[in-house]
Amino acid sequence: MDDQIEALIERIRNKAENLYRTHQMFCAEAVLASLNNGLGGGLTEKQAVSLAAGLTVGIGGSGCMCGALGGGVLALGLFLGENGPYRNRKAIREASGELHERFKSVYKSTCCRTLSKHVKDDPKAHFDHCAGITAAGAEMTARLILEKRPELALRSNQPYLERQQSRIAAFIMNIANFFR
Repeated sequence: MDDQIEALIERIRNKAENLYRTHQMFCAEAVLASLNNGLGGGLTEKQAVSLAAGLTVGIGGSGCMCGALGGGVLALGLFLGENGPYRNRKAIREASGELHERFKSVYKSTCCRTLSKHVKDDPKAHFDHCAGITAAGAEMTARLILEKRPELALRSNQPYLERQQSRIAAFIMNIANFFR
């Protein structure tokens, strides 16, 4: 991949991590929202968060599949199915399997509970660990999407990706969003 696409992937990674670290979104939400908004997926932020919310904390808090992976699978469907979801089902399924394998090759598991077992008793370490996995999940997914559809780089939303929120700004936004 060329340098511009690598830089775009890095911005998507950083955006997902910022959304997580500032408590604006959980893992799956941050991955889907950063990719959707960063690559022009067409969902509103509310739609992206609503779609991914049930996948957070290992599918509804169960500790099963990692939310970063689940958010990535949703993003693959969004972008690879964009021009004909019914005829592209096989491509989406294959790309989802590829993402699963890439994720598993790095982390040796796709289970939230297993991935965080070694940090479960240390809230700060747990948070930092999940922030890193969220960032990596967004990066892996962005890489896979852009390998399959490099033209999406042309419609990237650079101002969105470059905007990093502080914790205070994010806190204020969270309060405002709560009352919407």
